[in-house]
Amino acid sequence: MAEQAIEKRSPENDDSKLENCEKKKEDLTLDPEFFSCILQPLPSDSDPNDIGIRRLLLFRKAQSGVLRRKDWRCNGKGYVAFRNYINRPRNWESLLIPSYSSTPGQSGRWIASPSPLSHLFEVDSWSTSRDLRSGSRALSFHTSFSSNASDTELPRRNGEPAYSFVGMHCIFDQCKAMVTVIKFGHMSSDLLAYGASDGSLTVCTVSTSPVVLKQLTGHTKDVTDFDFSANNQYITSSSMDKTVRVWDILQGLCMRVIYGVSPQLCIRFHPVNNNFLSVGNANKEILEFNFSTGRTISKATFDSEVTAMDHDHTGQLIFCGDAKGCVYTVSMHSHTGALSRSHRNRSSSKHNSPVTTVQYKTFSLLARGPVLLTFSRDGSLSFFSVSLEIQGYLTLRCALKLAPRMHSIRASFCPLLSLEKGEYIVAGSEDANVCFYDLTRPRHTCVNKLQGHGYPVIGTAWNHGENLLASSDFGGTVIVWKRAKTS
Repeated sequence: MAEQAIEKRSPENDDSKLENCEKKKEDLTLDPEFFSCILQPLPSDSDPNDIGIRRLLLFRKAQSGVLRRKDWRCNGKGYVAFRNYINRPRNWESLLIPSYSSTPGQSGRWIASPSPLSHLFEVDSWSTSRDLRSGSRALSFHTSFSSNASDTELPRRNGEPAYSFVGMHCIFDQCKAMVTVIKFGHMSSDLLAYGASDGSLTVCTVSTSPVVLKQLTGHTKDVTDFDFSANNQYITSSSMDKTVRVWDILQGLCMRVIYGVSPQLCIRFHPVNNNFLSVGNANKEILEFNFSTGRTISKATFDSEVTAMDHDHTGQLIFCGDAKGCVYTVSMHSHTGALSRSHRNRSSSKHNSPVTTVQYKTFSLLARGPVLLTFSRDGSLSFFSVSLEIQGYLTLRCALKLAPRMHSIRASFCPLLSLEKGEYIVAGSEDANVCFYDLTRPRHTCVNKLQGHGYPVIGTAWNHGENLLASSDFGGTVIVWKRAKTS
């Protein structure tokens, strides 16, 4: 019987089993997501015995983004259907003919119809990027779309990548501590400032001859945030040392110190009346100060520490995020400075994660109006439309789940490429890359990367001319990238 069993085993089956084993080994050895977790830099206080387990858990957590994106819904449809809908032609209603209704249990896709635009609404199934890589590369527009939004993906776009750069414009490496926040001056293309974890604040120019203008010292702990005045004459900074400082840039002197009872985490000038100064702190409140006198005008309380904030263009609304991942809308009286909470948007994440970025934009092609970007340390990136008529009510348009961050990494809107292209976001990553994400792409969301940093990238900022991008890292290096000219 044993001899008969041996005779029945065909060499073809053995070859196929060997091929499957080799494919599995290749998937394990060539997976860039797994290698990105292995190659993450070690924190100074890490335990060597637990570092392997931590990296494996981070890798598994990044994979869970696939399942989260499957549950994404907008008006009852999935992410792919929503992406196809917003990319439809302007005359799609005249070209579209009636089709069959969607089948139960297939949210996010429609039954194919003989319409010439049926390809805009066809979705096969959700699959991971690993499944797509193992298959044929000759994929048509009708094939399945992956929901994996990991920032370890390589760009798959054919042709010129989004936001191409010609190289590095200049590098500032005199800072020896982590650069926590970086910004260009108000309506300025060459005035740049960045704060560090050693309490220093550096002001420099990135014009034809880049040079450091002033080194502002006074804070004794991390600079958490700062903001330029409308005329770029003053800078206000917040710090973990529980103080807010007002600096004169030309003289390089501290004009005023406002002492608090808790760490000051975020700060903004009023966009219309620069005599108002909004400060969010670890005492679960936003304080409104008079810039001239330093006195408190009003305050608003929240459920947790206020970690990030931004104003709308009218100055009548403040958007802020807290340490639990919630986003609030606060109404502000432009004359008296009185604050009152209007709306709260709770985080959908099971684990509370601090919001590191809250950024307002006056117009977006996706929302056809004002929008708000929020980013959390767990990798949750949310894109809201803002209803100014309903006191800044937020409606979630789309959300991406990127790899979780160990540091307080910030994200930012990218300049508009054209009226035909989508919405792009730039953010740092733990693998020392500057990553660009396309919100309209449900798979291979990372469309471009800038490589040059040796440590995790913490902050990014565009200048007013939109031709320079500044990025800072954990090691204290600031790189200014020069963007390629667009036709």
